[in-house]
Amino acid sequence: MRILVCNVNTTGTMTDAIAAQARSVAAPGTEIVALTPAFGAESVEGNYESYLAAIAVMETVRAYPEPFDAVIQAGYGEHGREGLQELLDVPVVDITEAAASTAQYLGHRYSVVTTLDRAVPLIEDRLRLAGLTDRCASVRASGMAVLDLERDPDAAVEAIVEEAARAVELDRAEVICLGCGGMAELTERVKERTGVPVVDGVAAAVTVAESLVRLGLTTSKVRTYARPREKKIRNWPPFISA
Repeated sequence: MRILVCNVNTTGTMTDAIAAQARSVAAPGTEIVALTPAFGAESVEGNYESYLAAIAVMETVRAYPEPFDAVIQAGYGEHGREGLQELLDVPVVDITEAAASTAQYLGHRYSVVTTLDRAVPLIEDRLRLAGLTDRCASVRASGMAVLDLERDPDAAVEAIVEEAARAVELDRAEVICLGCGGMAELTERVKERTGVPVVDGVAAAVTVAESLVRLGLTTSKVRTYARPREKKIRNWPPFISA
């Protein structure tokens, strides 16, 4: 089984971290292929960058030359999953939805702890679109930028751990979802501080994708995710050469 795991930003070290987390939970026989978009922002923290990332991820996956069995979109609250589902027959798993749906097996209510406050509405919208808001206690921001996870890891860890603790104590969350693809290494720290299960979206997405492939399930093409209609598209793609 081959699973493509596509980072939504262009920071290679973050792609490496996402790949390492994906491989750490993948079953024997599962090959993880990590992809970095050829264009886009170094981190995705708003709507403009998210829409740009959606195009970049779709084109990066579309250009991949070898067969694959599933795709993971490794960005929290990002746009574009539906476009990938139109383009592909194989399962497409978004880490936001994978983390939240997994959390619902583990406790009555879950909270998401993410980076900047401006990312909160994007995550809330993604959860609402997926029908996963009823048991969401809160989406909290740590105030740390995505790249702070690499630039100032000690401060980032402390801010995220403290916000997770507030979610449990104040919002009555029983499970914490780490709201960024680059937060995997924080799982144990947050668990120690809060005493609740902690779900990393990349790890959850890998196991969901593997399960869908083993069950022989594919994306429905009856209506919503039917293939794009054949038509002329002018001057496209502008960034990726054949």
